[in-house]
Amino acid sequence: MKHVAFTLSFLAMAGPAFAQTTVQSCDREVTFERPPQSAVSNDVNLTEMMLVLGLADRMVGYTGISGWKTLDEDMTMGVEQLPELSAKYPSKEVLIGADADFFFAGWNYGMKVGGEVTPETLAPFGIKVYELTESCIHIGQKAAASMEDMYNDLRNLGAIFDVSARAERLIDGYKAELSEFLAQQPALQTAPRVFVYDSGEDVPFTAGRYAMPNALIEAAGGTNIMNDFEKSWATVGWEAVVERNPEVIVIVNYGEVTADQKRAFMMNNPAFSQIDAVKNDRFVVLEYVEATPGPRNIKAVKTLAAALRDR
Repeated sequence: MKHVAFTLSFLAMAGPAFAQTTVQSCDREVTFERPPQSAVSNDVNLTEMMLVLGLADRMVGYTGISGWKTLDEDMTMGVEQLPELSAKYPSKEVLIGADADFFFAGWNYGMKVGGEVTPETLAPFGIKVYELTESCIHIGQKAAASMEDMYNDLRNLGAIFDVSARAERLIDGYKAELSEFLAQQPALQTAPRVFVYDSGEDVPFTAGRYAMPNALIEAAGGTNIMNDFEKSWATVGWEAVVERNPEVIVIVNYGEVTADQKRAFMMNNPAFSQIDAVKNDRFVVLEYVEATPGPRNIKAVKTLAAALRDR
């Protein structure tokens, strides 16, 4: 009788069985009969989405971080028990060799259109793919980037891994945190003009209307000077930057060229001397993991909101 009682008690604690669930992933519907048990995520921001949902024990590794970026202390603590399967984009063989049953990636976040690793090429091996919402612009139409893109990914991951309640608590908490913070900020008479400087000297690599910084800037009360640029991340001419005269420049910090070096390049170049942001030395630094979709977008909006009001 004790054994039966224990079994019934355990079943009651375990909750209802997983019901088949279908989520929208870019232009596809993906159905899961059970939660993945051997997941792989690509890139630091996607991996952090998995971690904040408490899914490290459902993962067999991650890819695409050390080849470009370094992990900070918080991130290192989260993945210390997991192997990095590939320093950059994984091959199909890497994912198959890890016995993965799920790949959380995006277009230009671990997958390339027409490349060897896509939802279609992985399907025959039982590896289901969920695509980062921000990246869907590379294979079809979507609205401009918004904070809802990141919330949508957390919500869908919650459904896929049967942790929807946890995902909704996170989303509600993030929204409340931002709302409370922004309500305490002084009102802006006009939306400051902002330029995102990712990299490049001959031509700058920047964020168009479909890249996450566009959403972050708007949430903080500013205007991305490239919000009519029908791209996600792409290059533009410096002439357009000078002509649109940003009041604030956001530097994305990663890679071999430091944020200080990027700022020095703009401050010391006579061609940029009449840009308001350069004249007034108004630069803001966002880490890569803050400027791409993920949990640290909340901190990024706070950083931007404070900087836009600091004169």
